[in-house]
Amino acid sequence: MTDSRIPADLPDHIQHYIDGAFVDSVDGGTFDVLDPVTNETYTTAAAGTKADIDRAVASARKAFVEGPWPRMLPRERSRILHRIADIVESRDQRLAELESFDSGLPITQALGQARRAAENFRFFADLIVAQSDDAFQVPGRQMNYVNRKPIGVAGLITPWNTPFMLESWKLGPALATGNTVVLKPAEFTPLSASLWAGIFEEAGLPQGVFNLVNGLGEQAGDALVKHPDVPLISFTGESRTGQIIFGNAAPFLKGLSMELGGKSPAVVFADADLDTAIDATIFGVFSLNGERCTAGSRILVERSVYDEFVERYAAQAKRVKVGYPHDPSTEVGALVHPEHYDKVMSYIEIGKGEARLVAGGGRAEGFDEGNFVAPTVFADVPHDARIFQEEIFGPVVAITPFDTEEEALALANDTKYGLAAYIWTNDLRRAHTFAQSVEAGMVWLNSNNVRDLRTPFGGVKASGLGHEGGYRSIDFYTDQQSVHITLGAPHNPTFGKH
Repeated sequence: MTDSRIPADLPDHIQHYIDGAFVDSVDGGTFDVLDPVTNETYTTAAAGTKADIDRAVASARKAFVEGPWPRMLPRERSRILHRIADIVESRDQRLAELESFDSGLPITQALGQARRAAENFRFFADLIVAQSDDAFQVPGRQMNYVNRKPIGVAGLITPWNTPFMLESWKLGPALATGNTVVLKPAEFTPLSASLWAGIFEEAGLPQGVFNLVNGLGEQAGDALVKHPDVPLISFTGESRTGQIIFGNAAPFLKGLSMELGGKSPAVVFADADLDTAIDATIFGVFSLNGERCTAGSRILVERSVYDEFVERYAAQAKRVKVGYPHDPSTEVGALVHPEHYDKVMSYIEIGKGEARLVAGGGRAEGFDEGNFVAPTVFADVPHDARIFQEEIFGPVVAITPFDTEEEALALANDTKYGLAAYIWTNDLRRAHTFAQSVEAGMVWLNSNNVRDLRTPFGGVKASGLGHEGGYRSIDFYTDQQSVHITLGAPHNPTFGKH
C-alpha cells in the first residue's frame, strides 16, 4: 500500500468555526480522528462541550437578530447559494478525496455525493426565488395571505455516512430561508465538514450565519438540542438517538425533523425482470458500503423464482469488488470506524446462527487491517431473526421467500422501521396497490433509489418524524403567518351596546 491514497495537505488539527473564526474548544479538549483503512489516528479534532455550543449559538443568534441575512431579498440569498454551489462543483475532486479518505467510501461514490451537495444548494437557491404562497379572497369582503418568516437558529446534527452531502441537504434549505445555523457533524467524520467555512466565506455568506462545533453527540449534540435559543433541530441518525433527542427537545417544544434508521424491504415478484432486479438489489445494499439508511437490506422473493434468485444474487455478491477507497475500481470500501466494523461483524456472527450463509461472512480477503467486510448474503432468513429485524448498516443482506402477495406485504411491514420500500413486478395493478399498503415513507417501483429533490423525504414508524425535501423543507425552516384584511364594511357582532 503506497502513500498515494493519503490526500495532500491533511490538517494536523480540525477546529470549530464560530463567528467567522476557527477556534479550539474552550476547555482545550480534543478527540482522535481515524483513517478507516488502517484505524490509525491521522488528526485530532476539537471536542465541543456546552461552552462551545453556547458560543456558537450566541454568534448565530446575533447574526439572526442584528445581521443582514434574514432581511435579504430571496434573490440576494439565492445568488450566494448559487455561488456556494459553483465553488463546491469546482472543488468536487478535492472534496471527494477527503470524504473518501475520512469515511472509507469508494472515491467514485464520494465524487457523486460531492456533486449532489452542489445540486442541493442550487435547488434551494432556485426554489426560494420561485416560492409562492397562498392567498385567498372572499370577493368584496376579505383578503387572506400567508407570510413566511425564518425561525431563528437552526441546530443541524448530521451523520457519518455521506457526511458532506447530508450536511448540504440541511444547510441548503436552512440558509435559503434566512435562518442562521449551528452544525454539529458526526464525530467519526469531521474532515469534510470543516471545508464549509472556507466555501461560505468565499461565497459571501455574512459572518455568524454559519457556525460549526465538532464533538460527541452526548456532549456537543446534547447541548445543542437543549439550548433554549435553538428553536428547531434537524437530525439524521439512529432511531435510538432520535428518541433521546425527542425527549430532550420536548420541554422546549422545538420544531423537530428526524430522519432515522431503516430496514427497507425489496420485494421481488416472479414476473419481475430478474436481471434488472438482481442488479438493483445488489447496488441497493452494497453501494455506500451498505452504510445507507435507505438500503434495501431485506429482499423478499416469490417462491417460484427464489432458488434461482438466491443462487444468482450470491454469485454476483461474491464478485463485488472490495478495495481501497481511493481506487476508482472499488465498489465496497472500508467501513467508517472500528466500533462500527465490530457491530457489523457481530451481526454477521448472529446471522450464521439464524439463517443460511451463501456469500461472504467475514473480513474481506486480502485485507489484514482496516474495516473491510466481504459483501455478505444470508438466505432463508426467518422474519423473527435479528438480521431481519435490526438495522445492521453494512454490506449485509437478508433474503426471505414468500408465497402470496398477502404474505409479502406482511413480511415487508414486519419491522419497527418504515423508511423505504422497493417493489419489482411487471403487474401495474399490483405495483400500485402494494405501494399504497406498504408501511414506508418512500416507495420505488421497478427502480433503484433515484430521488427527485422536489419530493418529500422521510419515513414512518421508527424511521422518522416529519419530511424534508422540496417545499417540505421550506415548511420546516419557516414560520407561516396568516394575515387577514377586511374589505368593505366590517362584519362585527356587537356586544355591550345596551
